[in-house]
Amino acid sequence: MADTGDRFDYVIVGAGSAGCVLANRLSEDPNVTVAVLEAGGKNESLLVKMPAGVGNLIAQKGVSNWGFETTPQQFMDGRKLYQPRGRGWGGSSAINGMIYIRGHARDYDQWRQMGLSGWGYADVLPYFKRAQHHEDGADAWNGEAGPLWVSRGPPGHPIYKAFIQAGAQAGYPVTRDFNGHQQEGVGPYHLTIRDGERWSASAAYLRPIIERPNLKVISGAYAHRILIENKKALGVEFSAGPGKLAQNVYAKREVLVCGGAFQSPQLLQLSGIGPGAELQKHGINVVHDAPDVGRNLQDHLDVCVIFEMTKPLSMYSLTKGLKQPMIGIEYMLTKQGLGRTNHLHAGAFLKTRGELDRPDIQIHLVNAQMRDHARVKPDRDAFTLHACQLRPESKGTVTLTSTNPFDTPAIDPRYLAEENDRRTMRDSVRIVRDIVKQHALDLYRGPEFAPGEHIRTDSEIDAWIRQTGETIYHPVGTVRMGADAKAPLDEQLRVRGVENLRVIDASVMPTLIGGNTNAPTIMIAEKISDALRGKSFLPPQDAPIAEDERVAV
Repeated sequence: MADTGDRFDYVIVGAGSAGCVLANRLSEDPNVTVAVLEAGGKNESLLVKMPAGVGNLIAQKGVSNWGFETTPQQFMDGRKLYQPRGRGWGGSSAINGMIYIRGHARDYDQWRQMGLSGWGYADVLPYFKRAQHHEDGADAWNGEAGPLWVSRGPPGHPIYKAFIQAGAQAGYPVTRDFNGHQQEGVGPYHLTIRDGERWSASAAYLRPIIERPNLKVISGAYAHRILIENKKALGVEFSAGPGKLAQNVYAKREVLVCGGAFQSPQLLQLSGIGPGAELQKHGINVVHDAPDVGRNLQDHLDVCVIFEMTKPLSMYSLTKGLKQPMIGIEYMLTKQGLGRTNHLHAGAFLKTRGELDRPDIQIHLVNAQMRDHARVKPDRDAFTLHACQLRPESKGTVTLTSTNPFDTPAIDPRYLAEENDRRTMRDSVRIVRDIVKQHALDLYRGPEFAPGEHIRTDSEIDAWIRQTGETIYHPVGTVRMGADAKAPLDEQLRVRGVENLRVIDASVMPTLIGGNTNAPTIMIAEKISDALRGKSFLPPQDAPIAEDERVAV
């Protein structure tokens, strides 16, 4: 083993959404030195920069995507489900759908009610705003001075407007900003796209400051374990890959783990922090017995309801034959054309039951036939409505498969283990069908392609969900923060039982928020960067929320 002797104030493991924020904020002080270890590369490819490349990035395991799989899922016909996760600068923000969603205000108030002071909606709203540069300017809910560019989707394909009109005809509110006064309803999505380019956490936070002399980003650096002595984190052991010489890098202040919901618990467990009996089975010395490390895994299960399109206006016709390479060429030369958008411009947050206090399903509309994470090539003009359950009761685990840091951990979300999850997913299919049958979509709606009109009863819909359901890529919770002693982290994300060690990423969320998880992960890192710098947290800000505000289309 090579001991480089390199010492920094902070060592960050992972240049994903949280790691990029921390690298930026901590290195603002020229007297503070920061090292970032990232297993992937710089993510400079055209597919990453071009918003329309999202389908290829998600579908392909490779330099930008770890491409994990779950264990066989007991309640989904024993299937192994694909789990795309970002790799390289920007992490999953470099391959995601670029939808900017914070979740419902009550999600964060629930955290506060769980004893996590400082994590209510009024507490976190200032950090969402600090991170954000909304192209429409600042208001009670949005910021305009932050690094993370947020834009409204372009008018785009008329099917998006037709979908919003259909939702209104079905009796739902129309919401102009899902992050503002009211989440419930149908409406346009706001996107992390700036002037036709994906605005990942790397583009927002890391690339602009990469020349700072007090910041060192080491790409191609695979973390093996956290170096711990007398229950104090000293640094990280890493290498350039399997069979390569291991090296150490040391932290004078803290080690910050930002590996995400799968790899953060894996690294902790490899370092002796986790369920003691499980670690001993692998011959790992137990540094701190923390039974909940790797537990509490929650994710958004998703189904795709697909309708044929009566007009040749979906991405199938718009990209057929020589049109597809021409889209890339036009984008490279002018940054114009179909390449500059993610084709995810509208959606919905709806309740499956009227008595709920917030929406429990989310819908994403895609102007294309979308099956198996875009790994099944379209063969006709169609549009797809992704429907996912926002707050699943089913919870799973992430555990070690071996002591080899290059082996994928065992990922077991236990999708559909709870009856309420099955009911909610079933109801989401019926809600989608009800919206699509409205008159506003008459010009575009063809026959139902999936699941198909013949799938009608509860048992038939349940069977189809088991056979075709997939994740929509929002795993959280495996190193949760909590006020209880069993929680691996305290409210400032410090690892209980080990000094100078924090986990800062989506794994810290105690419950899954109602929406896409990238913006909340960035918010979490923004907030904890103040704690690390000894700054007072931003003062809480109250902003009104409503549940039943109807707006004309």
